[in-house]
Amino acid sequence: MRVLSKIGLALALVTMSSAAGFAADIIEEPPLMEPEVIIAAGGWYLRGDLGMSNQQLHGGLSNELFDTVDTLEFLDEGHFSSAPTFQVGIGYQLNEWMRFDATAQYRGKSDFSALDRYEFLDDNNPATWDAANEYSAKKSEWLLLANAYVDMGTFSGITPYVGAGIGMSRNTISDFRDINTVNNGVAYAPGNSEWSFAWALHTGLAMDVTDRVALDLGYSYVNLGDASSGDIVTFNGTNSVDNPMHFDEITSHDLKFGLRYKLN
Repeated sequence: MRVLSKIGLALALVTMSSAAGFAADIIEEPPLMEPEVIIAAGGWYLRGDLGMSNQQLHGGLSNELFDTVDTLEFLDEGHFSSAPTFQVGIGYQLNEWMRFDATAQYRGKSDFSALDRYEFLDDNNPATWDAANEYSAKKSEWLLLANAYVDMGTFSGITPYVGAGIGMSRNTISDFRDINTVNNGVAYAPGNSEWSFAWALHTGLAMDVTDRVALDLGYSYVNLGDASSGDIVTFNGTNSVDNPMHFDEITSHDLKFGLRYKLN
């Protein structure tokens, strides 16, 4: 009888041990918790752009001598040729929606031409035009802007954006000429540079190439303000007019292609 009791106790112990082992197998150990890695949306970036300008003279030409004739008509109100633009800048990505940058842009020399004709009513032929002026010049700028952008979401690595900027433009007029073929007259003006308030509106697309590099295809409407030549003088320098030719409200439609490189 004692032998049977001992055997029963041994079986009970074996059973309890097996049950405990089985229960331990059912209760799995909790997985190790890894620390969450937070990736900052913001950061500094550098940018560089190449582009072309398409410029207009919205306000036209103005000069004190225009008031000395009775009738003045512009046959060509003035236009600029296209010119290359070169831009560098530094910016900060605040979050996935907002970023800011400061840019410095050199705008290459653009050719300018215009044509007018005028009439004095008190001459012997009041019904005919007395003469015409052919104007030519070159224009270039240094454009400094502070810009803000809204990135409108990323779709398959492409981010459309809009933005605006304000700043200053140093506008330079050089090689100004005024040729009056009818009266055998030639006048010229030395180069002149002046600062003017400037502003711009931007839009474009950015395409991620790597986690640090993005291609940027952009368009900007730029208002460069006003510019002036130096004082106009006749070809022999003896008849000083002592007043410049004014170029009022210069604007441009710019296309540019560039790179943005994230520093962090």
